Amino acid sequence: MSEANPTSIWRQGLWDNNPGLVQLLGLCPLLAVTTNAVNGIGLGLATVCVLVMTNTLVSLIQHQIRRDIRIPLFVLIIASAVTVVELLLQAYFYELSRTLGIFIPLIVTNCTILARAEAFASKQPVGLAIQDGLAQGIGFALVLIVLGAGRELIGQGTVFANADNLLGPWASALTLTVSANNQGLLLALLPPGAFIGLGLLVAARQYWVRRSSLQEKSDNEVADIGQHDQSPA
Repeated sequence: MSEANPTSIWRQGLWDNNPGLVQLLGLCPLLAVTTNAVNGIGLGLATVCVLVMTNTLVSLIQHQIRRDIRIPLFVLIIASAVTVVELLLQAYFYELSRTLGIFIPLIVTNCTILARAEAFASKQPVGLAIQDGLAQGIGFALVLIVLGAGRELIGQGTVFANADNLLGPWASALTLTVSANNQGLLLALLPPGAFIGLGLLVAARQYWVRRSSLQEKSDNEVADIGQHDQSPA
């Protein structure tokens, strides 16, 4: 069993294999709840918690799991973690829980969580499994937050509205109002706006990756030419 390293784990989760931008998994909640930044933060944190809990438990019992029942067992572990997170949200963040609604239980169906349990946590030590859960979860949460903030800004001219649902009454002061009349582009808050926003994020990442690849190739060619010129005749 090969052992991953922390650097590759975090690079994979945050950029190279980001669940939202590269794997394109968990798109149902990603597109549905990101009408504002606070919803993105709430669902993102919930997903991080479920990923970490699931990866930890799967890694701890990996040697006791029979291969023929591993998938049903992983689903049971994921469902149990989601239930814990949902109850905590209802107890301490009730308004946010009501806003997110059915999309908290739907974390059970997020293919990213089952995929990480099967492909990584069931084969690696618990420390690396926890880091993988954090990296994949934070990578997914960042996409939720950026998409939610962008749609909220364009759609209603604010950022972090309803932050009190997550942080308490004092957080209402965190709301940034860009448009005094709160008149924005309604399309951004509708389902087509979610698809357009995600498409732009994916395109921006692809552009950056391609540009970096071309720059690296150009630098390597320049270095090769320099070495050739310096070689003895």
